[in-house]
Amino acid sequence: MAGLCKDLAMEKGTRDTAALEGTRTGSGTDTGPARPAFAHDGRHRVAVLVRPGVMPLELGLVHQLFGAARHAADGRPLYEVVTCTPSPGLLRTNADFPVHVSHGTGALAEAETVIVPATHEEDEPECAGRLGGALAEALGRVRRPGTRVASICTGAFVLAAAGWLDGRRATTHWKSAGRFRRLFPAVRLDPDVLYTGEGDLFTSAGEAAGIDLCLHLIRLDHGAAVANDVARSTVVPPHREGGQAQFIAAPVARGGGRSSTGEAREWALRNLGRPLSLRELAGVGSMSVRTFTRRFREETGLTPVQWLTRQRVERARQLLEETDLPVERVAADAGFGTGASLRQHMQAALGVSPRAYRATFRGPR
Repeated sequence: MAGLCKDLAMEKGTRDTAALEGTRTGSGTDTGPARPAFAHDGRHRVAVLVRPGVMPLELGLVHQLFGAARHAADGRPLYEVVTCTPSPGLLRTNADFPVHVSHGTGALAEAETVIVPATHEEDEPECAGRLGGALAEALGRVRRPGTRVASICTGAFVLAAAGWLDGRRATTHWKSAGRFRRLFPAVRLDPDVLYTGEGDLFTSAGEAAGIDLCLHLIRLDHGAAVANDVARSTVVPPHREGGQAQFIAAPVARGGGRSSTGEAREWALRNLGRPLSLRELAGVGSMSVRTFTRRFREETGLTPVQWLTRQRVERARQLLEETDLPVERVAADAGFGTGASLRQHMQAALGVSPRAYRATFRGPR
């Protein structure tokens, strides 16, 4: 990010008449009007804001996942993705090759979704204060109604430095959690989850969690069926269980035959429609309730109750999208028992009622 600070300082003097007004800036480029970043052909516009030291995997996964989202009826692309940077041209990565970025930050003003990947630089503390100036000014043009902003991994430092995450729940890579807390105490950091979403701001943990977040955004826009097709085409799970806790190094128990809770989870998925007790789940795994609860949390990052609730919400979403079953029947089949319980849990998890969710993702029949 030291390179980013230098680039931003160079750009700041020309921003008012150049990049943010749709002109190109940077070494080797002219200052005349730039071509429009987006085709404006009805597709959802996604701008990826990259910085020196960008990780090619994080840049590529955004293009791959959103690029794979297709309309179910005619196969047309649902998203258009462009990459932009403060100084267009060759940009170094954390690999042994650079990438060429054609678009300046003027692309941000046209985007409906802006995604900020991480950089390999390790000097967030040195640069974070200055990010609140030049880059926050550029990104400030993005904060208009209907535009959402997301970060991958330590890209959350950029959003936090701009002040956007104050008072909000956010996450970043667990290795950077301590530094993030010291720099941004006003942010409600949750280092245990794979991604967060609050209003129009989204954050994700490490690189692979960027996949989880992109699939989540596609699911919000176009429903589980489209997101599942994208996951299937890219050979990744449509939804991963648990959070970062399962990836943080921890002492491994020695000795024979530590059993897993996987069998109990598989059994629970086959029996979601009926009441399931913790004692019953522990019995499937041939463990005491205390041991089962501890191991379940270690393996999934969630308590058994949290995990069951999440699976039941996902089952309800699937039934609402793919069937015409009444809400009460959906509630029963998903294991919530009553429509009132289903409404309560869907409101807590998704912020919408079952009927509103069905109207959005299934539509009139």
